Parts: sequence; structure tokens; C-alpha cells
Amino acid sequence: MNELIKTHIEKCSARFAEIDAAALHNQKKVLDAFRKNRVALRHFNGTSGYGYDDEGRDNLARVFADVFHTEKAIVSPLLTSGTHAITVALFGLVKSGDVILSITGNPYDTLHGVINGTNGSLADYGVKFYSVPLSDGKIDCDKVTEAIKKYCPSVIYIQRSRGYEWRDAFSTEDIFKAVQCVRSVTDACIAVDNCYGEFVETSEPTDAGADVVIGSLIKNPGGSIAPTGGYIAGKAKYIDKIAGRLTAPTVGTEVGSYAAGYRTFYQGLFLSPHVVAQSLKTAVLFSSVLGSLGYDVKPLPDEKFYDIVCSIRFGEKQKLIDFVQAIQYVSPVDSYVTPEPWAMPGYDDEVIMAAGCFVQGASIELSCDGPVRPPYIAYLQGGITFEHGIIALEKVLENLNK
Repeated sequence: MNELIKTHIEKCSARFAEIDAAALHNQKKVLDAFRKNRVALRHFNGTSGYGYDDEGRDNLARVFADVFHTEKAIVSPLLTSGTHAITVALFGLVKSGDVILSITGNPYDTLHGVINGTNGSLADYGVKFYSVPLSDGKIDCDKVTEAIKKYCPSVIYIQRSRGYEWRDAFSTEDIFKAVQCVRSVTDACIAVDNCYGEFVETSEPTDAGADVVIGSLIKNPGGSIAPTGGYIAGKAKYIDKIAGRLTAPTVGTEVGSYAAGYRTFYQGLFLSPHVVAQSLKTAVLFSSVLGSLGYDVKPLPDEKFYDIVCSIRFGEKQKLIDFVQAIQYVSPVDSYVTPEPWAMPGYDDEVIMAAGCFVQGASIELSCDGPVRPPYIAYLQGGITFEHGIIALEKVLENLNK
């Protein structure tokens, strides 16, 4: 092993111990939800057609609801991505003339067309969207209060992770403070995009007072096993509305079959606390080593990570490309492919992405991406095993040294 990496593994030992402790807590929480809902082999069976009385689907939703301490949940392979899950949730929560207020600045690039595009966007249906900019990367309660009084939103939207911004993810404590701020002036639904944040801490946004939490199963809660899907969990009155958008208002979650069966969804959720811990250790190690070499990193290795992402600011286009290509080179799938910047659907700029994954695009597996624009930031996330992260970092150092 590279001596620099070995030194930093020892240096990060206390942080790794904290990550392992959180994983143990979350593993027990997930196990308790499995035991409470009496998960059995029959719940893994697939269904066809309408999917009436699909006990595997329905029990999986109950397990997720218990894990996130909510009244109800939707867990479905019909949700194709995090962006799709968020879109379904937002369309289910609003009607024409309503207002959505983001209190965490502009949302992730792939949602821009959902909000204000020209092909069935929220704007096309008469829904207005406003955002409150962050103040030094933090939610500004005073500005949030002013915006709520001005726009009277029916939905307050919080994006937990950083997207393509140079900021930290929000902790559940940050979200709790934001919820308290919002509740001082309105009882509007508070919906949180929880992508990349599940099981990073011992609590979730719904424990902090959020009404709805949304995420992708090819990120944290799929544990690198789930082949597709997303989840939406929260208060029953909101989940019932959203269910009408997932399928149709007359049937909601009563239908929706999946012939392949649900074992991988259950198993992925069970594995996710451990896999998230592996991803976090990888992110911390990258932050520690690259930070020591003079690169700007966020978060710093001695700071808390509230998602599985490590941001590295290179300042040079070629260094960003070299970094991404190094990650692809050590991927278990498509390692022979050399990624190049391209106009990826849903993004405002060209994007370069390393994603040599068993599940296409699964960012709980070791991957990275970034918009090819100044200051040329790479967003590294995932890692099924910490050992894979170490090997990848060795290749990164080799590429950067060239």
C-alpha cells in the first residue's frame, strides 16, 4: 500500500470509529424494522399484471416507513431515479396555483427542467417555484421567514446534499433548525431530498420534523444490491396524495407489479448501513490525502460528513479529467472505457462521469462526476468496500503525479 495512504488511514482512525458506531446503530434500526414486519421468504416473490395484494411490495413499504419513523412509505421499482421520485412527490403535493419554496438555494441540475421546462414541467401546470439562497452555505432563517410570508408556499423543499455546489450537506440538526424556523410561520408540507444522506447519521430528516423524505434505491438505501427504484416516506396524508401520481388517483399503491421479485430490495436495505459506512470511510480518506497535497476538499477530513460525497476542487480542466479517468480505470465494470466530457441529458453543462458499476449509474458504488466548468470540481461518492477505495486512491495519486 502507498505509504502516504497508510499514514492517513492511521490518522483517520478516530473518524472511522465514529462511522462504525453509526453503522452499528443503523444496522440495529433496520434489523428491528425487518423483525417487526416479519419479513419472510414469501415477501421476495414477484407478481405480474396489476399487482393486487402484492405482499412483498406492501411489506417493503412498511419496513421503510419504520426505518424512517414515518406513517407510510412508497417503495417502488416504478420510480426510476432520485429525480423521478422527487418529481412524482412534488407533482403529488401541489395543484395549479400552488407555490413550492426551496430554502436551500437552487436545486440539482436535473430538476431545472422539472421546475420550469417546456414539456410538462411544474410551471406548465401553473405551479410556481421560488428559492431562497444560502448564506455561507447555511439556511438563512430570516430570509426563509420573509419568503414564506411573501409567497405563501404549500411545499417547503430542502435539498440535503450539495448537488454541484461547493458546500457541505445538511445534517439532521441543520434540518431540525430549518423545520423549527418554517413552523414558526407556516404548516406547509416540508419535503426533503435525502439522496446520498441515508444512514450517514443515526437519525434522518423525518426524525427532525420533515413531513416527507425522498430518495433513490441505487444510492444509499439500496446497499448496492437494489437494481432500480426509489422511495418516498412520510405522513400518510401526503403519501396518499403522492401515490395518486405514482399510478392513478383511483388506485394509488394498490397496484404495481414487479415480476423479478423483491429480494434484492430487502437485502439491499439490510446491507445499506454497512455499505454507507464503507463509502464514508472512502470519502474521508480521499479528503484527508488530497487535502494534505494542497487540493481544496469539502468536507475536511476532521469535519462531519452528512452525505457520502467528497468534493475536490482542481482548478484545472485536465486534472478533473485525469481524476475521473483514474476512478473509471479501477472500476470492476467497464474499466477499459475512458470517460470524456459529454452533453448528458438533464444537465446545464457538459459532464464527465466515472461509473463502472454493477448497477448502471449506482452512486452508492464508487463513482465520481462533475460539470466541466470552472473551478473544475469532482464529486466523489460511494464505494461498496473501503479496500476498493484505497486501490482507487492509489491510481488517482499516480495519475495526478503525472
